[in-house]
Amino acid sequence: MDQCGPVIQGALLRRRLAELRKQRGLTQDDVAKALEWHTSKLIRIEGGRTGISKVDLDALGRLYGVTDPAFMDELHRLNQGARAKAWWSDFKNDTSNAYLAYVGFEAGACVIRQFQPLAVPGLLQTQAYAESLAHAEHDTDALDRLVRLRLMRQVKLRQRSTPPREIFVLDEAVVHRHVGVRRNRTIMPTQLRHMVSVAEGSEHIDIRIVPFSAGSHVGMLRGAFTLLELDSGLGELLHIECGDHHETVTGEDSRISDVRADFEAILEEALSPDESLSFITDVADGMR
Repeated sequence: MDQCGPVIQGALLRRRLAELRKQRGLTQDDVAKALEWHTSKLIRIEGGRTGISKVDLDALGRLYGVTDPAFMDELHRLNQGARAKAWWSDFKNDTSNAYLAYVGFEAGACVIRQFQPLAVPGLLQTQAYAESLAHAEHDTDALDRLVRLRLMRQVKLRQRSTPPREIFVLDEAVVHRHVGVRRNRTIMPTQLRHMVSVAEGSEHIDIRIVPFSAGSHVGMLRGAFTLLELDSGLGELLHIECGDHHETVTGEDSRISDVRADFEAILEEALSPDESLSFITDVADGMR
């Protein structure tokens, strides 16, 4: 759990507390009345908009009939973990809260599935490629820290004792676009060889290419997206990114199952992992 980070631990704590309340047949109003709280306080706690003190957590435990000391200790450990400072909090002044919340969920994911029709995924980018993209989107003052955040995401995920399974599906256009060519012609071929090296060096990472020869596919309409699979019953999360706009979808939202089906459909059009890496290598060689 410690490796999952505060966002995941906070989500697990909220889920446990909501489950306990429902098992007791209590509404949020019932709990607020019993503890002499405003209902809005419990709504903020269960919705993740505020933390919970040790005293309040103990009060909820007693109200919900928790008698197992080990289970109560687990709740307190989750609460302590949720309050811990995350490495990404150092970047809170550099990007949106919505994006950092996604980074928090990504940090604890067990499976990451991503489709990209236009750019190399952030978790596969080299520093030079990331800088080339950032130059187009941000001023120089913000560039260095945003690139550092992107690279830190890669490092922290792969430092975990159990790294997540990462499956990336890219449209062929991604590998042909000569990003950075005006700065240095070697940026893109180096990026392509980096992707091959990363995939060949890890049993946890697959990269698949949807070739132009596959014709039209659902990803052309869907656009870029990421699906995160989370442990401990937290289910799946959908993240949609368009420029600086970030939307994260959780719970029972039907868009998650729709996008999951679309991902599988796109995957069926893709080359095999080995074919994809050979394809990427050939494109890199052609850029020399």
